[in-house]
Amino acid sequence: MAMNKQITLEQAVEKVHDGMTIMFGGFLGVGSAVQIIDKIVEKGVKDLTIIANDTAYDNIAHGKLVANHQVKKAIVSHTGTNKETAAQKNAGTLEVEYVPQGTLAERIRAYGAGLGGVLTPTGLSTIMQDGKQIVKVDGKDYILEKPLKADIAFLRANIVDEFGNMVFLGTTNNFNPLMATAADYVVVEAEKLVKVGEIAPEHVHASGIYVDGIYVEK
Repeated sequence: MAMNKQITLEQAVEKVHDGMTIMFGGFLGVGSAVQIIDKIVEKGVKDLTIIANDTAYDNIAHGKLVANHQVKKAIVSHTGTNKETAAQKNAGTLEVEYVPQGTLAERIRAYGAGLGGVLTPTGLSTIMQDGKQIVKVDGKDYILEKPLKADIAFLRANIVDEFGNMVFLGTTNNFNPLMATAADYVVVEAEKLVKVGEIAPEHVHASGIYVDGIYVEK
């Protein structure tokens, strides 16, 4: 297994094609792979399904993809900060699947853990349960929420070693570690690249075993 997974910005996006499902780490752009995302915008791919905590802002991170009409469906916990999301949803050109934030995280984690889904009471007796299986456990009802996976996940980490072990500082440690486990191909945008061994094992937030490519920010 190659220890140095460093790739160029062009290589980071070369596998992105029309119609793909892509996970983007981050929370309103904090912890998002913004340089890679800008390159995807430039590439002009369309009909994407994106999985993220939110759709950011129309001029930040993956929110730019929405603003550029490159997204056909967004699976997110909220969209209130991106005016383009609301406009396109109301116009019928963008499908939005709203998922409670904790449930979204658990659905992503479930795929990475090889689970068939998660049981949650969140959303019972609301439109969130429409069309979903209800499972009774010890006399209590739960919604069966199925796992979420992606073709590609784009993450952003503050410190990455050449194998891909990642450290996320502050609130950038949001959806990034979970998404590392839930995609067929994983690319991390690194603020700083170090040699293997420079990150203490107890400081690794997500293992490089999940990482296929590392792009170092310019």
